[in-house]
Parts: sequence; C-alpha cells; structure tokens
Amino acid sequence: MVKQVAKTRSAPAAEPPQIDHKAVGERLRAARKSHGLTLMQLSELSGIAVSTISKAERGDIALTYDKFAALAHALQRDFAAIFGREREACAGPMEPSFTASGRQMVYDTPNYEYGMLANELTGKRMVPMRAHIRARSLSDFPDYIRHSGEEFVFLLSGRLELRFENGKAFRLEPGDSLYFDSSVGHVYISLGKDDAEVLACCVDGDAMRPKDAI
Repeated sequence: MVKQVAKTRSAPAAEPPQIDHKAVGERLRAARKSHGLTLMQLSELSGIAVSTISKAERGDIALTYDKFAALAHALQRDFAAIFGREREACAGPMEPSFTASGRQMVYDTPNYEYGMLANELTGKRMVPMRAHIRARSLSDFPDYIRHSGEEFVFLLSGRLELRFENGKAFRLEPGDSLYFDSSVGHVYISLGKDDAEVLACCVDGDAMRPKDAI
C-alpha cells in the first residue's frame, strides 16, 4: 500500500525590501549641500548633467551604477551612505555581513534591477550585486555605461551578452563569467525571453575611491 504524503503549500516568498528613490534623492541633496555645492558645481565635478542630478534629488528618476559612482566620488561619499547607512567607526576587523536569499535591498531602474548585497556594510572595497537584466537591445540604453575600476560578472541564469563600445561582445551561458575594465563603455543585454540573473561585483580604482571609504 502506497502511503499518501500530504503536500503543503509553502508560503509565498516575501518581496525584497526596496530602496526608496526619494529618500536616496534627499541624501544626495543633503550631501551636495554639506559640501556647499550648487547643482552646476556638482555637475562639473561629476560629469553628470544638471537636469539628471536635479531629477535624482527629487526622486523622479533612478540612477544607473555609473552615475551613482560619479556622484559618490564627487561628493566623497560611500555607496552605503547614499543608500542610507552612514559609515561607522571600525574598532577592529570587519564583521561578516550576511544577506539572506531574496532579502537584498533592491534599487530598481528601467534596464537593471540592482539587488545590493551587504548593503549595511559601510566602507567596503567591493560593491557586490545580484541583478536582473531587463534590457533586450543596445537601443534600450542612452549610452554605454562607464565607471572607474574593474568589474566581475557571473551568470546565474538566463542568457547574457556583454557588449563593449570598442566593438567586443561576449555571450554568457549559466556558469560563465567575465572580468573586465569597467572604464570601457559596456552594457548587459538579456538574450532569452526571461531576464538574465547575474552576480556582479564592482571595485573602484584606489584613486577614485571616496575618502570616507578608505
């Protein structure tokens, strides 16, 4: 006699916490004003258009990683501080930072959904992310993405193409990875019907790291 095993329906996974665009914008504005900078001055320091900074400060738009990096460098701020975690004094070795699956803080943009890992850890050298790639074409981007330092991507699921402004392109299948100079313009493009999911890690060059992250 075959024993019937009752099937239990697992509870739906909780939605990951979202990073509020307006709260991020308020912190950007506060950081700019703490330096006594006008929008024009911050634009000149960062290379980001005044209109883009203004919209970001109001929370009207989501910034891509390269624009966040440029503003963080210009404002001498750590990424975590902009996302709401002020740098804490370190009295000893860095404590481990655990991020449960599906609980990473999410910063949503039209082409990428950035899942910020170890987001509560300030002063870290790396910016690790678990991201969904929504973009399907180069035309989805106004320009290639460029930021100082180096970048590593490991494809978790889906199919992915990394396309560079110098004409190079790499197609990745699950388990493939790529390490590259992130100052060369690049974009991530999903090739399948489903969004590609990646583990990405960005590291700034020492000369470009914010002073409060050193």
